[in-house]
Amino acid sequence: MRQFLLLPLYLFVLLLGAMPTAIASEQTQQEESYRILADILEDEQSRTRFIEQLRLMADGQSPEQSTRDVASEEEVPSLARQLASNTQNVAQELVQKVGEGLQAIWQIRSIVSDNGWLSTLSLLFSLSIVIATTLLLFWGLRLAARPLFARANLLAAPGRGPNLMLRRVVAVTVSALLDVAIVLLAWVTGYVIALFVVGETGKMDVTESIFLNAFLLIEVFKVLIRTVFADKDDELRLLPMCRETAIYWETWLFRLSTIIGYGMLMIVPLINVTISPVLGQFVSIVVVIIAFLYALVVILQNRSPVRNQLMLMAGESNISLFRVSLGMLARCWHVLAILYFAILAIALLLRPEDALPMMLKATFQTIVAVGLGIAFTKVISHFIKKPLTIPEETRQSFPHLEDRLNAFVPTVFETLRIIIVVGVIAIILDAWSIFNLATWLGSDAGINTILTLLTVSAILITASLLWIGLASWIEHRLNPLASNREPSPREKTLLTVFRNAASIALVTVTIMVVLAEIGINIGPLLAGAGVLGLAIGFGAQKLVQDVITGVFIQMENGINAGDIITVAGMTGVVEKLTIRSLSLRDVSGTYHLIPFSSVDTVSNFMREYAYHLGVYGIAYREDIDEAISKLQDAFAELLEDPEQRENIIEDDLQVDGVVALNDSSVDIRVRIKTLPGKQFAVGRAYNRLVKQHLDRAGIEIPFPHMTMFFGQEKDGTSPAGALRLLADDGASHGNPARPSDSTDAEQDSSK
Repeated sequence: MRQFLLLPLYLFVLLLGAMPTAIASEQTQQEESYRILADILEDEQSRTRFIEQLRLMADGQSPEQSTRDVASEEEVPSLARQLASNTQNVAQELVQKVGEGLQAIWQIRSIVSDNGWLSTLSLLFSLSIVIATTLLLFWGLRLAARPLFARANLLAAPGRGPNLMLRRVVAVTVSALLDVAIVLLAWVTGYVIALFVVGETGKMDVTESIFLNAFLLIEVFKVLIRTVFADKDDELRLLPMCRETAIYWETWLFRLSTIIGYGMLMIVPLINVTISPVLGQFVSIVVVIIAFLYALVVILQNRSPVRNQLMLMAGESNISLFRVSLGMLARCWHVLAILYFAILAIALLLRPEDALPMMLKATFQTIVAVGLGIAFTKVISHFIKKPLTIPEETRQSFPHLEDRLNAFVPTVFETLRIIIVVGVIAIILDAWSIFNLATWLGSDAGINTILTLLTVSAILITASLLWIGLASWIEHRLNPLASNREPSPREKTLLTVFRNAASIALVTVTIMVVLAEIGINIGPLLAGAGVLGLAIGFGAQKLVQDVITGVFIQMENGINAGDIITVAGMTGVVEKLTIRSLSLRDVSGTYHLIPFSSVDTVSNFMREYAYHLGVYGIAYREDIDEAISKLQDAFAELLEDPEQRENIIEDDLQVDGVVALNDSSVDIRVRIKTLPGKQFAVGRAYNRLVKQHLDRAGIEIPFPHMTMFFGQEKDGTSPAGALRLLADDGASHGNPARPSDSTDAEQDSSK
């Protein structure tokens, strides 16, 4: 309840100041008051309330009002109440200034008479000479420098040589510096004339200084506008718009800056100095109202064209952030513009001496930030659109390196462009005192954030470069043009598996390091991953068996991609190998996914060499040596085929001889040594030739026969077989053949 002591204490402090000598009877009360004051200053909340009460008293509030504020709980006014109170104060202050200004208009003659007509006219004459000289020199210098601006425009034009973006940056920078130099030269000349030509030598009137300072600020601001729009130089224009649009907006901004700038920075101060500050306040109100109404009319007239242009730019943008931002800006740009000029008008009306410099500084900083952001974004967009090329020799050695670089570099530039946009937004917020960028950058939070972003960026870039280098090295090893040799199937398989494992490891490590850098404790994640891995190991033993078996099969070079194998009872071509399974495509085209845990035995037809193993049966009545001779003749003809000759390793047919005396054939086995995997094609071609040679020699190749037995009587005779002949009937109208009428034929048959 110490707040109830604030009023007595405050009154006591006042009495101390008014009555330095107190009577002895009040000594005890003073000591008690000192004690209370010490207690209040010691408590932070009470000290804050005490300071607030002192400020209320300093603003002219009565002690009774302060007593009521202290004795009761503080009421926090609502937003509507604050807005109404502020609006009322602004309106009352404006009405008061207008009334005082109207009164001052009627008193101009008396005020000027008091100052002296001759001195006033002399002052205006000297000022007119300075103004005319400065402006004429400025316009003359700009007219004389027009060819230089034209040459800069030609320098930035397309088709004038390579490095278009660099030429544009140089041309825009040189043009802006030249424009600023002209303003500075005219400003310095005006100062020289004011000091040594007009009036007393070495002295300058305050009115002349007011004009020259206003001229410098306003014309430098116009230089910035000319740099952005460049109505006469199309190639120096920073914003994408046609010349007519640029002329319109540049003229509008020139007029507005002239009205506000020279009105508030020159005319109002001159009236304040020469006539009356009250009249100067009235003129400032008139200038602000005229400028605001002019800006409001122009904004509303161009609401739809600007919105359509922004929507068109949003549709052409390839970045989702820009597309969304431009779309939102297209819908509310006029509201933001009206709000900006409304704030500027209110600030100029209430605090004209502080508002305009602050608004000019904030506007200048905003335009510079946006202009530099657009310039840097255009430079980055130029590099993004221009693909990276590598030498032809390097491309042959690393066929996909250029594609990887063209996927990595634009990503880096896109990230850099987003960082530039964020930086521009931060600078704009800092310009309008919404966010203190310098304080944030100097704080621990700002420094830690910047360092974290830099560290994370470096980690991601390093990981990307490592992956590009690793993938390119593997690609180089697998490229036959780079090493002048065809990589072995084992090398292909192991390098492919290594690339997959390395990518998983690199991604995992990168994620863990990034999480650690941004402040996330990865210890529990690692512990959880370990426990989860242990649980998965117990719960998914098949998966563990798949991985372990796959590792050993790969290390022992048991299977490679492209091999023809028999595994898990299926035969086919290996299409893909992972650390856990293999993909098999059989002869019918069926795709089989076989986990390594199901693999007990691997039969590989693709190791070093292979044999076509042929077993050919002949009839018992045939000559075996003649049959072997025909088999050799067929092999000799096979060697004459150039396509098959390349697949055969040995030129001699290996004849193993008779390997079996079957029920209906004598089997002769031969072998043809071939390249691995070619035994099937060679065997098919050889079988074709064997059939042809044996047929020409009349050597019978036995095949299964069927004997029909109609039975036998007890006396040894066989009954007649009942046969019915079937024949086609031409009159059946396309129907299947019908049995024709025939008589039963009796025929004796015996076994």
